[in-house]
Amino acid sequence: MADHSHHAHSHGANPIITSAQATWHCLTGCVIGETLGLIIGVTLGLGVWTTMGLATGLSYISGFTLGVLPVMRREKRSFWQALQIIWIGEAVSIGVMEIAMNAADYYMGGVNAGSVFEPVFWYGLAVAIPAGFVAAWPVNWWLLQRNLKACH
Repeated sequence: MADHSHHAHSHGANPIITSAQATWHCLTGCVIGETLGLIIGVTLGLGVWTTMGLATGLSYISGFTLGVLPVMRREKRSFWQALQIIWIGEAVSIGVMEIAMNAADYYMGGVNAGSVFEPVFWYGLAVAIPAGFVAAWPVNWWLLQRNLKACH
């Protein structure tokens, strides 16, 4: 397991605020991938599970990208070194976030919309985004407390 101690949260910072900031950062990556995946899936008429799978895959790609780049820049690390530093925290956080977001979108009917021009598509995202944040916030708090997630 990679050593996260040199980029763990600031010990003087409020852990609730720090975990909210880490969750917000993670949510940004997830929303980019989730939205693109849903737009592609709904526009192409893919099935619900295929669309959610695409959205989840793209969320992991965009989430990991937003996690790796700051570490590469700040710590002068290669892509693979940065990935080793962030992978566990990002994988867990994105996973929890995606479960909540896909469930919310599914139950709101957004993933079943016939087109991205139907309001239900956007209502689904409007509910999914805060659901992802609320689900992942305590997970990120836990990960940060155990130095399993890096603050970016």
